[in-house]
Amino acid sequence: MFKYHEAHRQTDLFAFMSSLSPAKQQKLQETKEQAFYELIYCQIDESPFIELYSDNTSRPNAPVNTMVASLILKEPKGWSYEELFGQIDFDLRTRTALGLSNLDDSPFCPATLFNFQNRLSSHYLQSGEDLLEQVFDSLTTEHLKTLQIKTTIQRADSLLASSNIRTYSRLQLLVEVLLRLHRILSPEDQQALSDLFVPYVKQTAGQYIYRLKHSDLSTHLEQLAQTYHTLHQRLASTYGDTEIFHIFERVYTEHFTVVNDTIQVIPPQNLSSNILQSPDDVDATYRQKRDQESRGQTIHVNESAHPDNQVNL
Repeated sequence: MFKYHEAHRQTDLFAFMSSLSPAKQQKLQETKEQAFYELIYCQIDESPFIELYSDNTSRPNAPVNTMVASLILKEPKGWSYEELFGQIDFDLRTRTALGLSNLDDSPFCPATLFNFQNRLSSHYLQSGEDLLEQVFDSLTTEHLKTLQIKTTIQRADSLLASSNIRTYSRLQLLVEVLLRLHRILSPEDQQALSDLFVPYVKQTAGQYIYRLKHSDLSTHLEQLAQTYHTLHQRLASTYGDTEIFHIFERVYTEHFTVVNDTIQVIPPQNLSSNILQSPDDVDATYRQKRDQESRGQTIHVNESAHPDNQVNL
């Protein structure tokens, strides 16, 4: 059941700000995190996210504006999910950015954030609507008005960015399929191949990506490429007729390729829109729009450049 989150606008008598000296309170008010709270967090419109939740009376959702703002904070900082939650729990500036006035507040747990991202992905698959993109469009419109920025003169550029498939989701899928393959192996094969599975089998796929930084993702993808390649060579003859191996083989051929006897990771922009999205639904693929497959994401960047502007976006 969806519930708007407005509690952050109410003053908390036990807010951590009251325990700081006036000088430190003033210093905190002048931080980028306070500006983030005012210009980003408080301006996030939660209403487009209502359709992600059931209409039935049930347990209310975690605060959507806090989850969206946390994801916005995470990427430019280069935090892993583990670091993000550490910052939320213990850093006063991060808590200020997210409107968390009480030090005991925990707005959501890792599983809740992962489930929210899965809901966003599923919604995009079904409708073609990118709800996070809508948030950025709305924020930009509001900031243009608030900062009185003239947009009649702009600089523009475009680039081919990573594909629609986020790298974290890609890693999570690859690890999840490995875990399911491991479960169907005989005890003898599990023992013989333990060195290949050890980095993955002692945790869930979500726990595996929890500590990864964005800068480390390519290294982990390359390691998975080697693991998939070796397992495919050694298990095809024995397990080739099983359903799980068919899924494993499909993922292997969709994400990796052999060039001159060397296994390589297929670049994100070259991934087909028809690749598997979930081992639980082999028919789920990325959408096609106007009969064209979404193989990559072209980003068009505009920067306001009017000489009368005091600040440009």
